[in-house]
Amino acid sequence: MKKPIAFKVNGIQRELFVSPNELLLNVLRDRLGLTGAKYGCGIGECGACTVLVDGEPILSCLTLAISVDGSEIVTIEGLAKSDGTLHPVQESFLTHGAIQCGFCTPGMVLMGKVLLDENPLPSEEEIREHIRGNICRCTGYIQIVKAIKEASLKNRV
Repeated sequence: MKKPIAFKVNGIQRELFVSPNELLLNVLRDRLGLTGAKYGCGIGECGACTVLVDGEPILSCLTLAISVDGSEIVTIEGLAKSDGTLHPVQESFLTHGAIQCGFCTPGMVLMGKVLLDENPLPSEEEIREHIRGNICRCTGYIQIVKAIKEASLKNRV
């Protein structure tokens, strides 16, 4: 039996009926058309499905949609400002070529944002530790770490 839930996604109030076993990732992608979060492993190992729920990164492939009732969700689609201005981490990923196939990028960018919110000037070691749950098979992480570091320096100005 479907249950009603209400939550904000990228600033827009949504009300849906969801099955008790319906995953947040499927609701975002299939029902709301927000395809930035990716289905990678389905077991919480790769980070491709990362979204922010009430400011905290979560793995949407492991999160039941019913559990986000009353929450505020930010996906990669909602990170840029409403006028299209990219978040500093997004801008830095472009500048540093930290995007190759793009599959891990939404999760990496969101994790970079969370890190900079918590620690505005992280060391390279702290950046690597913070993104360790996100797997990238293309870049070797060097450009990703550089991009997050650069965004932290721009954020200070």
